Amino acid sequence: METQELKNLIKESIREVLREERLLLCNMLMPYVSDQEQKELNREIGKPQNYKNEELIDMNDWLKK
Repeated sequence: METQELKNLIKESIREVLREERLLLCNMLMPYVSDQEQKELNREIGKPQNYKNEELIDMNDWLKK
C-alpha cells in the first residue's frame, strides 16, 4: 500500500469515528421526553408531519461536514 493511500484510509477512518462520536454527543445532549410530555407537545404545537415546509429549517447539513 502506498503512503498516500494509507493517509487517505486513515483520514477517512478518523472522519467516520468523529462523525459517530458527534452523533453520540447529540444523543446525550438531547433531553428525555416522556410519553405524556410528548402528547402534551403534540396537542400544543401539532405533529411534525403536519408542519408546512416553509415553517421548517433543515439543519442536518452541519452533520455531514
